[in-house]
Amino acid sequence: MGDNVVPLRKNPDPPPNPPAVPPAEPGTVTHLTVVPDPAPQPPVPLWVRSGQAVKRLARDERTVTAARAVARHGLYVAGGARIVARRTWDGRTAARYERMLRAAEAAGNYEVAAEWEERGQRFREARHRRRMDLLHSPVDAAKGALVGTGMGIGTLVALGVVLAIASKDPTKIITPIMAVVEFIQLVITIVTIVWGPLVTLGPFLALLALWAVGRHQQAAPQWALPASARTGEGEIITPSIVVKALRDLGVAPLRNAIKEMGDAGASMLGPIRIAGCGVEVDVTLPSGVATNEVQKRRRKLAENLTRHEHEVFITIPQAARTVRLWIADSGALDEPIGPSPLVTDESLTANYESGKAPWGQDLRGDAAALSLYQRHVLVTGLSNQGKTAALRALALWLALDRSVQFWVGDLKGAGDWNMFDGLATRLIQGPTDDHVIQVTEMAEDAVEEMNRRLQQPPGTEFPPLIVIVDEAQVAFMCPVKDKEKRPYGGQAATSRYFMAARKIHNQGRAVNVLLWQGTQDPTDQNLPKLVREGAHTRASLALGTDTQARMALGDKAVDGGAAPHLLRPGLDKGTLVVASDGIEIPKGQSSVTVRTHYITTEDAQVIADRAKALRDGVTTVHVIDRGEERDPLADIAAVFGQAQRLYTQDVLKRLSALDTTAYGQWTPGDLRRVLEGTGAEPYKSDGRMVVARERLARALANRNDEGSASADG
Repeated sequence: MGDNVVPLRKNPDPPPNPPAVPPAEPGTVTHLTVVPDPAPQPPVPLWVRSGQAVKRLARDERTVTAARAVARHGLYVAGGARIVARRTWDGRTAARYERMLRAAEAAGNYEVAAEWEERGQRFREARHRRRMDLLHSPVDAAKGALVGTGMGIGTLVALGVVLAIASKDPTKIITPIMAVVEFIQLVITIVTIVWGPLVTLGPFLALLALWAVGRHQQAAPQWALPASARTGEGEIITPSIVVKALRDLGVAPLRNAIKEMGDAGASMLGPIRIAGCGVEVDVTLPSGVATNEVQKRRRKLAENLTRHEHEVFITIPQAARTVRLWIADSGALDEPIGPSPLVTDESLTANYESGKAPWGQDLRGDAAALSLYQRHVLVTGLSNQGKTAALRALALWLALDRSVQFWVGDLKGAGDWNMFDGLATRLIQGPTDDHVIQVTEMAEDAVEEMNRRLQQPPGTEFPPLIVIVDEAQVAFMCPVKDKEKRPYGGQAATSRYFMAARKIHNQGRAVNVLLWQGTQDPTDQNLPKLVREGAHTRASLALGTDTQARMALGDKAVDGGAAPHLLRPGLDKGTLVVASDGIEIPKGQSSVTVRTHYITTEDAQVIADRAKALRDGVTTVHVIDRGEERDPLADIAAVFGQAQRLYTQDVLKRLSALDTTAYGQWTPGDLRRVLEGTGAEPYKSDGRMVVARERLARALANRNDEGSASADG
């Protein structure tokens, strides 16, 4: 067996493709291959492990925060020292005056430059006098010390003599002098004790003072400041921040001019004034920089001021080469304003001629009120931005004046104007072509009423008639034509709605026939130029483009800084840019931004009920019938509403509103003729002719009974 035994051996490196092994003979022990264990990895050197740990430690947020804090507070000391040195230098030299002089020259304001030069000269003269006085001050001080010492000793001796006489003790003569000597000795002792710690603590107190100055001025690089300071949330607007934002705006002439100014641009700024939920500052631009170069960089300017774009407004005041910046407190414009006075004050009333509608607040937080007297109104914007609510708020306030009449056409038909049922004499609601036809005929009736009023004797007073068309773009885009092939929509000379709106705009104001329109997403097709320019009050919610903004408000307002296209759709709901002479606009501006009060449908219904209570009852016509035979007696009864009695003049007015064609020319004689023999004839009450609702009801009932009897017969 010994010859057939194959010794065991270890094969450390088996070949990649071992040759085939022939089968072993019986009784023969074959070779056994033992696979070795994988070679152990070499240990990681200690310096590598330490480096990785240091890297992790260096990247840890706590380490970064601690390092930033150490650097920040050290840099506060350095920055504070620089600021104190600059202040000291400015106080001891004429450097401040030189900077202001160069700044005024760079801004082209040579009168101010001459004034600063004169101030600098006066400062130098005063400094020279002080230095000359210092040459004589040692001699003067010595003389004063000698005189003072002599007088002091004489006074003390005299006081000692008095004490000696009073106490009959001659030694008392030197008591006052000894008291002064002991006091001086006490002061020296105190100074000796305090001097050592004071010398030790003095440098630390000086460093603490420099640190406080640097911290107050945030005199550290941006990367070293705390997170809240780096993000700029709630950062207070200071002159240096405004100048730096302007410098980094990307306007080369402006940047170069600021660098050349000795005061680093501070002379460009007017006073920073608190204005509502933000601040306002006027910036006089240097020569060579146009105001529109700043206007068109609104987003960059806002970001430089650590604000969002919607929190910075740029307008052009009356002063030449000046832009007015209004900068909101961070996040302030996202907070809602309070409820409307129409909701909170149930005693509030309206006056068409002298009153103003409480519409909301301007950006300064002041109440924004709009006069509606003899003014056509246009409110536009993108869909679902609050257009109807803004227009309805004006109508609800004016409804509290009982003399105002309303004709309302809502071409959306979602029920936003339902509360005017019983308040408006005409109320048409719906989006179809039939509703457009009804609204067009309503506008044409307003033209007829306007013409009737224009033909009355001069000096005749007319009650206000407000014709409201919400979603007016539906009317302009209607393709339907009448029997004479005249389109209801469009903007041609034959377009019926367009021509009615133009005629009201041309002459309606003089006789208190006014057209209020609400449109959305304006274009030249759905809001013709002649119609939009006929409105005295033009207001716009958020829009999509600069072109639409110019359609809504006009070129003058947009060139003056109005920017409804920069409002945020959905986030700035109810925020309007208004161009009108009926609202208070800051001097030199052409528009004002108003955050309107939102009045819910439920609150609107309550306000409308208050307005209805001021009236005797209004019969609302929902469909305008054309070409039908009218029933005068039934119409007279219908216009009474809830009133029990009406003056004959009021009956005639309501009949005219019901159908101008049939009743517009009626006189009291016509009314008396129709009612004669019915038992409901007008009669005199308190010296005036009236008609009773109860008598009309009996007359109608009797007529119906007679008609039934005739039919039975």
